[in-house]
Amino acid sequence: QVQLVESGGGLVQAGGSLRLSCAASGSIFSINDMGWYRQVPGKERELVARISSNGARNYADSVQGRFTISRVGRTVDLLMKNLKPEDTAVYYCWIAVPTNVEVWGQGTPVTVSS
Repeated sequence: QVQLVESGGGLVQAGGSLRLSCAASGSIFSINDMGWYRQVPGKERELVARISSNGARNYADSVQGRFTISRVGRTVDLLMKNLKPEDTAVYYCWIAVPTNVEVWGQGTPVTVSS
């Protein structure tokens, strides 16, 4: 069974930075894409950033230039800079493993105060 454990969420003032980290454990032969999504109450979960196994990255327009996703082995990090109140959400780690299996973390809250 594959598990994702997230860390790094919390409260920060606008303009500040946070780093989220997610470690995958369990029976994993390989990992395809890894990423971070976020969700606020009453809204659908949305993609924040994804990184493929060959390092290709894509970001939501709203975080482009402020967030950076990186991965090493079974860990994926999200460095968030210049945070804005609208970045407040629960952030979920996500991975895709063969074949067509997706795994989600439990979520870590990020609150950005104005």
